[in-house]
Amino acid sequence: MRGTLVVEDGTTAEGVFFGSNRRVFGELVFNTNMTGYTEALTDPSYRGQILMMTYPLIGNYGVDPASMESKEIQVTGFVVKEACPMPVHPKATMGVDRFLQEQGRPGLSGVDTRMLTIKTRTRGTMRAALVPEGGDLEGAMKEVRAMPFPDTRNLVAECSTRERIEYPGPPGRTFVVIDCGVKMNIVREAQRHGRVVQLPYDATPEDVARHKPDGVIISNGPGDPAHPDILASPVKTAKEIATEYPILGICLGHQILGLAFGGRTYKLKFGHRGGNQPVKDLRTGRVHITSQNHGFAVDAKSMEASEFTITHMNLNDNTVEGMLHKELPVFSVQYHPEAHPGPWDNGYIFREFAEMARG
Repeated sequence: MRGTLVVEDGTTAEGVFFGSNRRVFGELVFNTNMTGYTEALTDPSYRGQILMMTYPLIGNYGVDPASMESKEIQVTGFVVKEACPMPVHPKATMGVDRFLQEQGRPGLSGVDTRMLTIKTRTRGTMRAALVPEGGDLEGAMKEVRAMPFPDTRNLVAECSTRERIEYPGPPGRTFVVIDCGVKMNIVREAQRHGRVVQLPYDATPEDVARHKPDGVIISNGPGDPAHPDILASPVKTAKEIATEYPILGICLGHQILGLAFGGRTYKLKFGHRGGNQPVKDLRTGRVHITSQNHGFAVDAKSMEASEFTITHMNLNDNTVEGMLHKELPVFSVQYHPEAHPGPWDNGYIFREFAEMARG
């Protein structure tokens, strides 16, 4: 069956529907990775978004459930140039078409993703819809233009755990992960260094203290870090526990720490999503290639009078990529050191945090 991508600027792109045959709405974003579509589809940071891959061939190695970053597909819809119908890989249990179909998510193939990416870079992130053949395109366009952006919702609450989850690890250290939409590879990396307790995004300082952690990780996640519900919960908690435990903020967690210490955040024109973002460590001069997925950033000027020193900068647009508290054992990175998928340059972040937690 054919279908159409409808974008708020009036663009329509017709292609072939795969996965689930249903109409969906979301924020159209693009990812520049050549691999890792399973991880991207299941990354909670994509909640509420229609994900478009810039690499032209997607699905050639199938889907291995062990690569999933959460228990379900998080994206609203999927857009690709070509969806491989016959994947080949010894670990694959299904193709992308069946994966999307089983979880009720539509995909669209056969569209000019290069044109759509250039348009997004020029115009900025836009609202969009995927409409199956026979659907009302004019009506869908009106809905797209009238709908609020997904980040006006509390997207974190939609994907955060509601129960405490414990993961075993080497004895001697316990890490609490405040789950704002955590990728499972963050949990797995933390497990290399100790036991992990995953708590809901709205965990209180008392909830954290109950587990006597040696360190706290504030995770990645979707949406606007300055959403009122986020300001009232993880931002407030981060400020209150900063003098009690070493803290590592990752992606949204980095923005949450910025807000907790008086900074501001803002929405990027089209975000950073992919595995090839160059980040410079201002302390050493070394440039790391990083995996990223975010649509908001910390305002560098707002941190000048704060208790943080900026440690990392993005070489593409000079956005803040890392911060270190001047006195407390608290630091953060905007990128994804767990790199799943992506370059392994930044695995040292977890080792540094484990050493900090050791004392």
